[in-house]
Amino acid sequence: MEGRKKHFLLVHGACHGAWCWYKVASLLKSAGNNVMALNLAACGVHPKRITELESFAEYSEPLLQALESVPENERVILVGHSFGSLSLALAMERFPKKISVAVFASAALPPVGFPLSLSLRSSTR
Repeated sequence: MEGRKKHFLLVHGACHGAWCWYKVASLLKSAGNNVMALNLAACGVHPKRITELESFAEYSEPLLQALESVPENERVILVGHSFGSLSLALAMERFPKKISVAVFASAALPPVGFPLSLSLRSSTR
């Protein structure tokens, strides 16, 4: 059974926090998987305030740090809901070798073939 264990990183959408994944996380854990539901910066119980954030990358920093800590020989399954999908796209750009699959749940998909930074920049004009 140990060989079938998966590592999931769950990313919430706008106006949510890690708490929104409690049922999904419980089911995945009870099936023997490693699961982390995290709070993006200034969300849920994360200590930063929205007024302290200067970039989208800073907002996504908890996810980026989590992926940075994943050993090189491991790959994770990213699951992002709604606005959290943009953080997934950024993480996929930065850590492509650490991600086995990304699941976009009720989420917008950023354009393929363009860096996320370009998508965010053009959407704010």
